Amino acid sequence: MIVAFIGIGSMGWPMAANVLKAGHDLIVYDATPGRATHFVAEHGGRAAEYLKEVASAELLVTMLPNGQVVRDVYLQEGLADLLSPRAIAIDMSSSDPTGTRALGAALAAKGITLIDAPVSGDMPGANAATLAIMIGSDDLKATARAKVLLASMGMQLFETGGLGSGHAMKALNNFVAAAGYAAAAEALLAGKRFGLDPARMLEILNVSSGRNFNTEVIFKPHVVDGRFASGFPLGLLAQDVAIAADMATALNLAAPVARLVNARYQSALAELGFARDNTEAILAWDKDMSTI
Repeated sequence: MIVAFIGIGSMGWPMAANVLKAGHDLIVYDATPGRATHFVAEHGGRAAEYLKEVASAELLVTMLPNGQVVRDVYLQEGLADLLSPRAIAIDMSSSDPTGTRALGAALAAKGITLIDAPVSGDMPGANAATLAIMIGSDDLKATARAKVLLASMGMQLFETGGLGSGHAMKALNNFVAAAGYAAAAEALLAGKRFGLDPARMLEILNVSSGRNFNTEVIFKPHVVDGRFASGFPLGLLAQDVAIAADMATALNLAAPVARLVNARYQSALAELGFARDNTEAILAWDKDMSTI
C-alpha cells in the first residue's frame, strides 16, 4: 500500500521505520525542515517537502502533538481537499475523542474515512513494533485495511468501538497510569520523610497489594535511581489526563479522582515544562504540604 506518515517525532520515527520494514511504499512528512530527508537517508522511503506531496497515499497516518494539529493538517492546510475520496486517514496521536468525531464527519463529507488508532507502549514498544493499538472506527472494511498496516507497528490490536473510542480508551488508560504514579509518588515521599528507604519500600510494595505498573517498572530505574528517562514527555501524559477529566465532565460523571490527578499533573507541568520526562513529576510534588 502507498502509505503517508505525517509526524516523525520520537514515536513516529520508529513507527514509520517499521512500516517501511513491512514492505509498504512509504512517504514521510514532518513540519521540521530536513527531518523527512534525514529519515529517508537512514531508512529509505520517500521524503515529502510539502504536505501536498503525500496526497497520492491510500492510507495516511498522523502522529502529531494533539488533535487540533491533526484537524489543522486536514482542514486548515487543505490536505483533505487533495486526497482520493477512498483514502483512509488513521490518527495515532493522543487526540480528544469529541474532536475526532467532529473531524471524522468533516472528512466523511469529502469521502475520506477516519480511524483513530492511538498507541500504548512508549519508545520501547515503538522500536520493537510491539505497541498496543486501540482502534476506533465506524467502517469495518476500512478497519480491515488499516489493520494490515497497523500490524507492522503493534503486536496487540484492539477494536474498541465506533470512531473516537480508541482515543477515549487511550486517555482513560493513561489517567489510570497517572493516578497510580501519583499515589505511589506520594507514598514514597511520605515514607522517605518518615525515615523509610524508598528502595526497600518498593521491594515491599511489589510483593504486596500496593504493587502496580509504576512500582514494578517505573520507580526503581527512573525515580529511585534518578534516570528519569522513560521517553514519554510530561506534557503528553498531562494532556491525556486532562482529556480523561474533560470526558468525565462532559458525561456529567462525578469523577473527583480524575479532577484531582489532572490538577496534580497540571501543577507539575507548570513547574517543569512540557518536555521533561513524565517520571520527573515527583520532583514538582516534593514540597511542603502547606504550599499545595
